[in-house]
Amino acid sequence: MKRKFGVGALIAAGTVLIGAVPAMAQDGGAEAVQVIVDNLWVFIAGILVFLMQAGFGMVEAGLTRAKNVGNIMAKNLADMCIGALAFFAFGYGIAFGTDAGSLFGTDGFFLSGTFTAFGDGLSTPTFFFFQVVFAATAVTIASGAMAERTKFSAYLVFSFFMTALIYPVVVHSFWHGDGLLSDLAIGDAKFGDFAGSTIVHSTGGWAALMGAVFLGPRIGKYDEHGNPRALPGHNIAYVVLGVFILWFGWFGFNAGSELAADDFVMRAAVTTLLAAAAGGVVAGAVIWRKTGALDVAMTGNGVLAGLVGITAGTATMNPMGAVVTGAIAGAIVVYSVLFFDRIRVDDPVGAISVHGVCGVWGTLAVGLFSRYDDAFVGRDNAGLFYGGGIEQLVVQLIGAVLVFVWVTVTTGTLFAVMKKTMGLRVPREEEIGGLDLHEHGVPGYGPDTPVSVG
Repeated sequence: MKRKFGVGALIAAGTVLIGAVPAMAQDGGAEAVQVIVDNLWVFIAGILVFLMQAGFGMVEAGLTRAKNVGNIMAKNLADMCIGALAFFAFGYGIAFGTDAGSLFGTDGFFLSGTFTAFGDGLSTPTFFFFQVVFAATAVTIASGAMAERTKFSAYLVFSFFMTALIYPVVVHSFWHGDGLLSDLAIGDAKFGDFAGSTIVHSTGGWAALMGAVFLGPRIGKYDEHGNPRALPGHNIAYVVLGVFILWFGWFGFNAGSELAADDFVMRAAVTTLLAAAAGGVVAGAVIWRKTGALDVAMTGNGVLAGLVGITAGTATMNPMGAVVTGAIAGAIVVYSVLFFDRIRVDDPVGAISVHGVCGVWGTLAVGLFSRYDDAFVGRDNAGLFYGGGIEQLVVQLIGAVLVFVWVTVTTGTLFAVMKKTMGLRVPREEEIGGLDLHEHGVPGYGPDTPVSVG
């Protein structure tokens, strides 16, 4: 009976809404209807991005060992909880407040004085919700590279500063509209990063790099001659499920970044789909050729590499450009993972390669394959292969380098201070025993406890 009532109420509400829309349009409310639709779409896209947190958790947990699965999940949970509060208190104001020196905002902290009703464009609550889930994504990227040896208390401090200051400054520099990167141009070529290959993913990837460097390799990662050894993850099913959750959420990440319900949405959705598929195929083929077997985890990272690669140019590229961008990202990620292994930067999940390195590639790809104006690059045919000249490629490189410098300096300073003061890495015996038990008090996979019923 309740189910019938619920369905009936939903149908009735839908009928009223459908009937109301033409009336609003006749009363001159067509623009108001579009604003409401835009806000609803961006909210739904934000929900998809929110779900990506679960995808990151699954990928990271699957690629690490069973003794640390609870710790991995705890860090992902903390990133959303701490990230939301830190971005609410400080990050949003720094990112989108009144500009000061093209580097940071000076008001809007705690969302003070920024709430507005539906008007032209998005309401502040809608925009804040969409941006805060991006902030949580940026910090979570570093979690995987720092897995299996980081003190949980130190990670909480990093999570706070990343979402309160380091990431918001990068956002202000570009997406605010009056920042350093948004003003970066060479002639007609303007820096473009539609959904954040550099602004979000490379920011998280370079933070991951500095975390891995300051932590050092996991115990047992390298033999006595310095050669890397595999420390296999414990659950490939988690990895693949996590990849699909991330792929699903990425349609909100890229298509939602249009911040409106218009024709850019489906263009971004299609390029996102194709680039991810191409990345998975090429990464799988490359690792198969190198090792003689299809590495499922590396293939999954190829999908993610394709997604990161297309994020900057998702609205500027045609389908073929997306396929080429994703395919190259799939090859890059394999060789990048092997490279960092060789230079003793221990990244258990390949986050530096997927997000940092492929984020740079995606940013550069705009300078090669940009076909359409996405409102950032400012012109059609901006890519080198469409007659746009070398300037677009150069300006993309400059922007990527500026973000690299800011993030590595700030996160490197933060990790250095924490290492000297509160400590960054767990003791040897805790690392060997597993962070679940020593950092959280219980194993991630605990045995069933018999219950007396007598």
